[in-house]
Amino acid sequence: MEAPIESHQETKDMVQTEYVENTPTYERKTMSERLQSLKHSVTTKDGWLGDYDYGFLCMPRIPFLTKRTNTPPFFGLNTNLPILLAIFLGFQHCLAMVSGVVTPSLILSGQGTGNLNLPEDYQQYMISSALIVTAIGSAIQITAFRYRGFQLGTGLLSVVGTTFTIIPLAQSVFANMYKTGYCPTSTAADGTVTNLACPAGYGALLGTSMICSLLPMALSFLPPKTLKKMFPPIVTGTTVFLIGLSLVTSGFQSWGGGAGPCVARPDSGFFSVCSELGAPNAAPWGDPRWIGLGFLVYVSIILIEYFGSPFLKNIQVVVGFVIGIIVAAATGYIDHSKIDSAPVITFLWVKTFPISVYGPAVIPMLIVYLVSVVEAVGDITASCDASRVAVEGPEFEKRIKGGILVDGINSLIAACATSTPLVTFAQNNGVIALTRCANRAAGYWCCLFLFLMGIFGKFAGVFLAVPDAVLGGMTTFLFSTVAVAGIRILSYLKWTRRERFIVSAAMTIGLGVNLVPDWFNYVLTYSGSNLALRGFLDSIQVIVRYAYILVIMM
Repeated sequence: MEAPIESHQETKDMVQTEYVENTPTYERKTMSERLQSLKHSVTTKDGWLGDYDYGFLCMPRIPFLTKRTNTPPFFGLNTNLPILLAIFLGFQHCLAMVSGVVTPSLILSGQGTGNLNLPEDYQQYMISSALIVTAIGSAIQITAFRYRGFQLGTGLLSVVGTTFTIIPLAQSVFANMYKTGYCPTSTAADGTVTNLACPAGYGALLGTSMICSLLPMALSFLPPKTLKKMFPPIVTGTTVFLIGLSLVTSGFQSWGGGAGPCVARPDSGFFSVCSELGAPNAAPWGDPRWIGLGFLVYVSIILIEYFGSPFLKNIQVVVGFVIGIIVAAATGYIDHSKIDSAPVITFLWVKTFPISVYGPAVIPMLIVYLVSVVEAVGDITASCDASRVAVEGPEFEKRIKGGILVDGINSLIAACATSTPLVTFAQNNGVIALTRCANRAAGYWCCLFLFLMGIFGKFAGVFLAVPDAVLGGMTTFLFSTVAVAGIRILSYLKWTRRERFIVSAAMTIGLGVNLVPDWFNYVLTYSGSNLALRGFLDSIQVIVRYAYILVIMM
């Protein structure tokens, strides 16, 4: 899951919502017509460039001084799109989502009590596999296969990516695995416990995800109205807000220098500095240099939003991240050895994990999928709106059901391909609205760029070489947009006395658990030999640890 960054006033001015109930249906072309269209696209200037105002995308917007240019034409789902424009917009969609795609793998594979503490080669692989499965899943979602009245996919420019919702759940599960001995630890002479690499823990998460991915497939056969009644805005809004709130903690720790053992600022030892002894320009957690690097990324994102061109505004997060990388490299904070050690070419299953099912994670994982299903309904509706296709009626319901079904299938494929669950991304709707292009050709180019980034292993190495403070400045902003999306959903409530009471009751536990995560740690203590009972109590511990799971169950 990733929330849209809805701060472009231009988007609101340009896009007039058009419910095209009387839009003519798309007629499939014959093979001869397709060949003629392909010949025209490849051999003519109009086919390559068209008459699109490229300056509209590239010119910066200076407040109160920039004059509004003519509005460019709108490109529907199946209209002919110039090749160069399709490549350009596909790359824009790719950049708009790449930071969100790699973030879960980047965080979960790293150092920390709630992470896997994997070696560099495994971290590089997990980032690459996330990009590859995202490309494949997005292509399936965009294509929309039809069979006997059923539809597999939305048929829209609906890209998918690894969901943020899995991060707090996985961190809670991994922390419990280390606590119970499922994952290995080592104890130093002074009693310091260090968590070791735990590929088996990730394999257990993947196996659990495989089983639980059947839930969205089953729910896809329910009418969208039924899903909305089951999970009204008062539930989804509160849940999404609390998810964002819990994620910000992880991002802010990275901003301070790292989310691993160095957060405790030990006086001596391997993690007395971040990220570790021997790292370039290592410094204790919270050092002004770390805060400054993260703040540079944060300020860059804000300035790009204020002064940037439409193209830059849609990729503001990744541009801010690149600026942070440039400054970090110039000042000696980049660990070039991680880029050098990364393979030039990689692919799926280069690294494997022992698959199993972790009982305490089943119920929380089902709730993660429930949250993803509810969000998919809203995201696909927004995609229909931005694409100027019907937002009600039989065709709309087919898109909703097909999108949810593919989210489940994609998540199953992702788990088999060693990646975390996939969900429809929302922020690309802003790209559609601002560029006025809903054409699926741009989506296919986006998939190609994501796939190339995935198989090019050095790209993953760059993310690992960057200091955690730069990543923290980027991810904290991304995670904050999730919380803001929850607030936006809650804004649609009428705020009756009953609704205020329900939100207050949910926030009582939700905010408390977020602020004091160890609150419930000493309630259900059990040291007996009954493995079933221990697994059940561990499951309750995981549920209580993260507030959004409690809200769904309440």
